[in-house]
Amino acid sequence: MTLPTGVLPSQTISEMVESGAITIDAPLLTGQVQPASLDLRLGKVAYRIRASFLPGHGTRVAERLDDFTMHEIDLTNGAVLEKGCVYLVPLMEGLHLPDGITAVANAKSSTGRLDLLTRCVTDGGTEFDRIPAGYSGPLYAEICPRSFSVLVRPGMRLNQIRFRNGQSVLDDDALRALHASETLVNGEPVIDDGLGFSVDLRLSGTDLVGYRAKPHTGVIDLDRIGAYDPAEFWEEIRTDKGRIILDPGAFYILVSQEAVHIPPAYAAEMAPYLAMVGEFRVHYAGFFDPGFGHAAVGGSGARGVLEVRCHEAPFVLEHGQVVGRLIYEKMADRPATLYGADLASNYQGQGLKLSKHFK
Repeated sequence: MTLPTGVLPSQTISEMVESGAITIDAPLLTGQVQPASLDLRLGKVAYRIRASFLPGHGTRVAERLDDFTMHEIDLTNGAVLEKGCVYLVPLMEGLHLPDGITAVANAKSSTGRLDLLTRCVTDGGTEFDRIPAGYSGPLYAEICPRSFSVLVRPGMRLNQIRFRNGQSVLDDDALRALHASETLVNGEPVIDDGLGFSVDLRLSGTDLVGYRAKPHTGVIDLDRIGAYDPAEFWEEIRTDKGRIILDPGAFYILVSQEAVHIPPAYAAEMAPYLAMVGEFRVHYAGFFDPGFGHAAVGGSGARGVLEVRCHEAPFVLEHGQVVGRLIYEKMADRPATLYGADLASNYQGQGLKLSKHFK
């Protein structure tokens, strides 16, 4: 398979399934192939493990499970993954990657907004979510519910994978040129090793600026869409001062000041800004598909939802503070489908928004 350099589009991902470069235990579901990624499905069993681990060079995940498994859970009829516990779930998809094709995984947006830490593990892996060229073997999801216990079943899609041929990340000069022609964000862009974005703590017409996860809640069934009262799971964060204080250990949903646009020939990934800017981490789910916020498919720019966890010390977050950056990459080809056009896209045109499970 001879491919141009860049992120592989939906039609190429489908070809990889047909050729066996991506293996599947069951036929693909409608919408599983996204414009620039593939959703990964949970298998039929989960292993409750004592601790998160990486297998390391030359070692299969299955060989390490004997060391760390506490018990095995059948997911066939649904099972609860408890808050604060760590699980490993074999996925329905596996890989036989060609030479030159690498992959990176990330949590889906709805997964991140539930503070559901989900990472991809591979045989011989020395880091999470990064899969080297030529990898051949199974895929696993490590799942650690941080704020809410969740009910899961086989086939649920908590994380996604993106494939690359070579590297096609835009440097700052290319990013400035793209912004000049495509208007990537409203207002004056902050471009420094990617496109910077800042937190909005002065939302128009309201003093509601975010949500903080409640510490003691019920279980969330991940198949139930629009089913839950936000007040049972979230505290509203309100301010008219343009600043909030983040509590150590707490999880917040906030929103970016910028409305983001991903042109059809590009994809983007959200990355931390600098570890030194404060005691918090922003955004667990980081893929932005081609067409996100694009006018031709129903967008006029879309805010980036920020999943924020404060670490060791209380931290004052100010309106307009730069908290992350978007890394743009070229697509190897324009996707056959775009975000918001031909797919059920829950977050096109979004503002401050909880996951799709809430009313």
